[in-house]
Amino acid sequence: METGSSSDSLQKAENLRGRGNKLGAMLPKVEPFVPKRDLNHDPKELRSWAKRTGFVSHLSGETGTANSTEQFDTSTGFHVERGGRDQRTGGSSPKIEIDPVLGRTRPNRGIEIEMDSGSGSGSGSWHERRTVGDENGRGSVEKVEERKAGLNGDVNGTGNRDGNANAGENRNGNGNSVPGGVAPVVVEQKNEDIKGERDVEVGMYPGGEEQGHGGWSGHHPGLKVGLRDNPGFGALIYYGLQHFLSLAGSLIFIPLVMVPSMGGTDKDTATVISTMLLVSGVSTILHSYFGTRLPLVQGSSFIYLAPALVISNARDYRNLTEHKFRHIMRELQGAIIIGSVFQSILGFSGLMSLLLRLINPVVVAPTVAAVGLAFFSYGFPQAGSCVEVSIPLILLVLICTLYLRGISIFGHRLFRIYAVPLSVTITWIYAFFLTAGGAYDYKGCSPDIPSSNILIDGCRKHVYTMKHCRTDASNAWRAAAWVRIPYPLQWGAPIFHFRTSLIMIIVSLVASVDSVGTYHSASLLVSSKPPTPGVVSRGIALEGFCSMLAGLWGSGTGSTTLTENTHTINTTKMASRRAVVFGALFLILFSFVGKVGAILASIPLSLAAAILCFMWALVVAVGLSTLQYTQAASFRNITIVGVSLFLGLSIPAYFQQYQPETSLMLPSYFVPYAAASDGPVHTVSKQLDFAINAVMSMSMVVTLLVAFVLDNTVPGSRQERGVYIWSHSQDVASDPSLHADYSLAGKLASLCCSR
Repeated sequence: METGSSSDSLQKAENLRGRGNKLGAMLPKVEPFVPKRDLNHDPKELRSWAKRTGFVSHLSGETGTANSTEQFDTSTGFHVERGGRDQRTGGSSPKIEIDPVLGRTRPNRGIEIEMDSGSGSGSGSWHERRTVGDENGRGSVEKVEERKAGLNGDVNGTGNRDGNANAGENRNGNGNSVPGGVAPVVVEQKNEDIKGERDVEVGMYPGGEEQGHGGWSGHHPGLKVGLRDNPGFGALIYYGLQHFLSLAGSLIFIPLVMVPSMGGTDKDTATVISTMLLVSGVSTILHSYFGTRLPLVQGSSFIYLAPALVISNARDYRNLTEHKFRHIMRELQGAIIIGSVFQSILGFSGLMSLLLRLINPVVVAPTVAAVGLAFFSYGFPQAGSCVEVSIPLILLVLICTLYLRGISIFGHRLFRIYAVPLSVTITWIYAFFLTAGGAYDYKGCSPDIPSSNILIDGCRKHVYTMKHCRTDASNAWRAAAWVRIPYPLQWGAPIFHFRTSLIMIIVSLVASVDSVGTYHSASLLVSSKPPTPGVVSRGIALEGFCSMLAGLWGSGTGSTTLTENTHTINTTKMASRRAVVFGALFLILFSFVGKVGAILASIPLSLAAAILCFMWALVVAVGLSTLQYTQAASFRNITIVGVSLFLGLSIPAYFQQYQPETSLMLPSYFVPYAAASDGPVHTVSKQLDFAINAVMSMSMVVTLLVAFVLDNTVPGSRQERGVYIWSHSQDVASDPSLHADYSLAGKLASLCCSR
């Protein structure tokens, strides 16, 4: 039996070698690279070899962040899939089954062995492709090893007649044997300690470079549409609208909170919403072509909402009755313009590239989380004014987001992607029926009469409920024009003051830190590598320019990269740059239709506050998710994050306890934003007092300050801190994929910081 088995094995091995020789005759021969042993070799030789053979080295800065990929192997003509489980945490080694004929692994694979048909010798050449990833299949890091197999499949060329292969392998790559050509062989992958700060990922492009949409598209796995993909005109429109609808909560609900606090009318709210749509569309297009070129939506961020509330509730504007809204808006315009100039200088001067060394996930995570936590005093106190509408909305959006997220309809997970607009629409219709059914009708009371003119005591206690719950309380639809194009300085000339300008300069720095985290997280979702520091600086500079446009047009907030972008890309699986541009064009078109802004301005305040409770909680979750790039269990990291968040909430509470002298004229949920005029800081300059009290009363600023100091002074390894690793400018020149992802087109690349 043993003799027969050995002869069968020999015969199969001979047949397999014959197939390899035939395949090698059909395909072009790839010259093998033999590295030099001496230390004085010219590195250009390695680069020239890479050009001839088509190999491109991908330096992955974050292990465990990129999805498992699919690449094309030019040596065999087959698509090679990469997957794997995390081998960093130990545990039992998985067993992987390999097909020796196709050179591809079977399901649940982590190692692939493929035959090098271009080998000139009679013995087959096998490539082992090892993939290490995290539990979710992301962050694959490939290590490619080449083994020369003899006639019977032994690594050293010695015969192993019994057909058994010893699959053991040590870290230095010295294995005992490789599978023979007898049958699919089980290879046991042992645990390896991944050392160093940078893992090398080796990929292969046909012909050594990317071929665009017609050939090798660089499509990132796990995405329906890749960064440079063009799915067609109809699909571009659909995916573009889908992308912006999933971000609707961040784009349209800020004016519903900000404008009433500034004393604006329903018509003013509709106008500000239309202006925000225009600025967001223009900023997104500019960022897609001249910024980082990632598919990131630019718009009014919650980061700018807190300083807007602080300025609008200052003592100087608290008692204004005539033109209050316009005066506050002009003050915000001047402050935003000064802050945007500072942000642009930060980017174009290259200072942002230096700051990148000090901005890491342990700083970004608590800062972004503090942005959402800062509004806890506003969220449910406003939503609770009409619990019969707000609670069903919160429950509905949670059901769509969590419980129905896996349900697919016609291949689309509609409940997960459109959770916010779907829940708002259903609840809005429900509130309409409540209003039409007389749920908010009170005898002798009219919602159209201003509260100051109500003489009946019984109606005064119901006016708040009618204003926040009725769907017909807003007259925006009747007041807004059908066509209205927002124009610069529509509220008047900006007003410049030192105190408000200093506030916005610091807030623009917080927005830059938030954008850095979003750039890095989004790049790992849509591209193989993160951008270079030059690209990040270019993006920050363009954000400053777009914020200047927002200040000139009078949207009330600056323009920045929305934090929820990473959640949207991960949810929709759409990362096409062109689709985002198409969606932005529709946003600009909608901004010209005044009735669109009027419809959005008619959303009841309790409904808006309820959905903002979910949106602010999502911002907190997205911020804390940044800790995945660090050693989250590290005592150092959790202490820094915990202390930063606690002090970021507690220190502003200390400043906010100094109640304003006219606190009776402010709603309770606006009192925390009135500390700028009545805080504990008193110096020789009242302008400086106002700025310091305002800044220290904002949670995100205090959290950033504490986290920044602690993370950069407390000792810790780069791996423990999860230090952001950015690509190098040399990578852009040598890697066609990286160049296509981030570089500017044409002559702009040489005029601006493209690398």
